[in-house]
Amino acid sequence: MVKHIVTFKLKGSDEVRRDAALKFKAALEALPAQIDVLRTIEVGINENPAETWDVVLTATVDTLADVDVYAKHPAHVAAAAIIAPVKESRACVDYTL
Repeated sequence: MVKHIVTFKLKGSDEVRRDAALKFKAALEALPAQIDVLRTIEVGINENPAETWDVVLTATVDTLADVDVYAKHPAHVAAAAIIAPVKESRACVDYTL
């Protein structure tokens, strides 16, 4: 089992970032029903104003190859497009459980 953790830092006003984050969260949470290799996904929006990262997602898949399948799936690509205009930074860690 592989854990896929991604954090996003968004740009723009608080309102712009929050709106994008909420839409992105909803789109990501719909993905397990659309992508067979995606076992679970959890999405959090930062509530701590002292921190600078806005969104984190934690997903599980069976293999590292499945991360690539998930990343290239049209439903995931569409979800990623939601925050593309406001994405400042992205960081990712994939590891085997």
